[in-house]
Amino acid sequence: MDRSKQNKYSSNEKNDNGDGGSVLNGHFDGMVKRAAGGPQAPGAESAPHRSTSAVMESWKEERTRSLEDNEMSLPSLAAAYTTILRGLGENPQRQGLLKTPWRAATAMQFFTKGYQEKIIDVLNDAIFDEDHDEMVIVKDIDMFSMCEHHLVPIFGRVHIGYLPNKRVLGLSKLARQVHLLYFQERLTKQIAVAITEALQPTGVGVVIEATHMCMVMRGVQKMNSKTVTSTMLGNFREDPKTRDEFLRLIKS
Repeated sequence: MDRSKQNKYSSNEKNDNGDGGSVLNGHFDGMVKRAAGGPQAPGAESAPHRSTSAVMESWKEERTRSLEDNEMSLPSLAAAYTTILRGLGENPQRQGLLKTPWRAATAMQFFTKGYQEKIIDVLNDAIFDEDHDEMVIVKDIDMFSMCEHHLVPIFGRVHIGYLPNKRVLGLSKLARQVHLLYFQERLTKQIAVAITEALQPTGVGVVIEATHMCMVMRGVQKMNSKTVTSTMLGNFREDPKTRDEFLRLIKS
C-alpha cells in the first residue's frame, strides 16, 4: 500500500471526541489532536467512548435561515464589512471599494446558504424501498465550505457509506448534503446523524478530508496540510471489520 495514502487514514496524531469522530492535523493554532488508543500526552485524560444512541440523542440540528432573514440582515452585514474595511485602514468610498461591502455580504450569505435548508428535509425527498443490505458508498464528493474559526475557505472531499435496512437513498442526495453546512467537524457528524434518522440503516460512516486556508495562508502556513474528520455510527462504530472495510474502500 502507498504509505502516503495509508497515513491519511491511520495516524497516532488523531483525536477521539467521544462520538466516533476523529480529527487529523488539527488546525486550532497548530494544535495536533490524537486518537483513543494512540500516544497520550502526560496528564491528559481519555475521552469516554459513547454509544451510537448517545451520539444521536446529543445532536441538535441548528435552525434554518429563511430568505426573509437574508433580506433583513443584508444591510447590517454590509455595514459590518464597511467597518472591517475602515479597520484595515481602507477608504470604503474609493472607487474600487464602493460596492465591496454589499458584494461581500451577498457572497457570505451564499457561502453559508446551507442554513436555509435542513439535511433531513433533503434526504426525505429521495428515500426508496429496496431489499438491499450490502454497503453503499459515495466517495470523492467535492466540497467547498468556510472555516468557523477564521471565516476563510475550506475545500476537500467527502466520503459517505451506509448499510441499508430495507431503504436506500438517492445518490445525488448524498452528494448534495455536503453543501448544506459549513463547519467541518459538525458537518461530519450532522451528515451521519441525518442519514441515520432518515434511513434507520444498520450503520453509517462519514469521512471528510479538507484543506483549511487558515492553515495555508496564516499561522503555521502548512501548504500541504489536511484536516480529516470522521463519524462512525451503528455497525461502522461497533464492528472494526465493517469500519475497516469502509476505510479500505474509500482509499481504493
